[in-house]
Amino acid sequence: MATATRRSATRPTRRSTGRFTGRTRRWTAALGAVALVAGTAALAGSAHALAAASAPVDFATHCVPPPIAGIPPIDGTTTAQITVDKAAPKVGDTVTVTYTVTKPAASNPVDLALPADIMTPSGKVALGGAQAGSITVTGPKKNPPVPGKGAFPPFSMTGTFTVTAPGSITLSPGDYNIHTSYIMELDTPCTVTNPPAPVSETITATDQPGANERSIQLATASGKPGDSVTVTGAKFTPLADITVVGRAGAAETADKATVKADAAGGFTAPLAVNDKATTGIVAYEGSAWSAEKGAGPAAYTVIDDTPLPGNSQKLNSSVAAGTLSMSQAGDTVAMSAVDFGTGGASTGDLKSVTVKDFRGGPAGWSLTGKVTDFTGPGGKIDAGKLGWTPACTTKPGSPSTCVAGSAGAVGSAGATLASTPNGALTGGEFTVDAKVSLNVPAYTAPGAYSGVLTLTLT
Repeated sequence: MATATRRSATRPTRRSTGRFTGRTRRWTAALGAVALVAGTAALAGSAHALAAASAPVDFATHCVPPPIAGIPPIDGTTTAQITVDKAAPKVGDTVTVTYTVTKPAASNPVDLALPADIMTPSGKVALGGAQAGSITVTGPKKNPPVPGKGAFPPFSMTGTFTVTAPGSITLSPGDYNIHTSYIMELDTPCTVTNPPAPVSETITATDQPGANERSIQLATASGKPGDSVTVTGAKFTPLADITVVGRAGAAETADKATVKADAAGGFTAPLAVNDKATTGIVAYEGSAWSAEKGAGPAAYTVIDDTPLPGNSQKLNSSVAAGTLSMSQAGDTVAMSAVDFGTGGASTGDLKSVTVKDFRGGPAGWSLTGKVTDFTGPGGKIDAGKLGWTPACTTKPGSPSTCVAGSAGAVGSAGATLASTPNGALTGGEFTVDAKVSLNVPAYTAPGAYSGVLTLTLT
């Protein structure tokens, strides 16, 4: 297992902002805000396919208009639905969540029509059950014109979270905010009156498959055609039926034996090796090889004792197995600055990581990362606010193909940056990169903030 650390830094800066005070325009903007409070905006967006447990729920909502609107808070009922793209994720997976308001609390209360594309929603989805917390969701700045006194159509917001625990995880609609860009920039927060709102979606998370610890050893690494080699196995499923078979490259030979594992998962079996093309021996549970329930290949060479013709020479060569290793192009990532009072995404590019898998066996590899909180003059920025979008390229000719991890939060729990699957013969050279983004709160104190990202290769 190899690990590497990388430090990321972001430097917030300060800038001035202006204020608009026109009386007529201020009132027009207030009308737009009133409409948002009453009915919430009509933002078009495609939702993910519904998971089996997803259902719309009703919950009481308390919406507070901007002071400029001159109207009291509005209490109503919101109908919403939570959907996900993965109903049965594994721990470490990134799940995309869509929060759709299907029936706003009220319609536009005024005769003034609202123009298109002025409303941007954001909100929270509450997690419960096996994993507590909340998910930040946002929607696009896109809505059709809303007629005076007209009803508001649905709008959707999306976000992601990383599964950190197995079990049933519940998702409930949370607070949301409507930001309007109609002459003035205004916000209308709407909160769940009696949190949490009813559960709209439930997913069932499971642990990642455990590492395959099965192994085999050969009593000898070579023999003449027909010789028997003793194969010893360990950490197989107790009392499982085991197939021991020769390999010529990635193909099985006709040399095969069967044995039953003992109560501890071990076995000893003789295998007569006749095929002169044999390069190794494997053992596996079930009717066919799988990297998840197999071990090997253990190298084995058949010594061909066939007499050579006169005036000829036999040339023997071998390929030695290497190691799994990684290196990185640097250890410091300079991230973009954000403005005090605005905050938002501080972005950068992870220094390239080169993975070399020269083992020549059946096992793939996994490169994961986890990050500490970012610390600075204002205290800390939570590790969960760092996300990445991984990318991975495979050097031509490599037996394996690299798969980039899912885009999403990294956090202190960690996430997968890239991996290759198990296979009959794996290996190669790979370059791993990622776009990183730190979501800096708007009023984080100015100064430099840094956190440490640790990469682990297994």
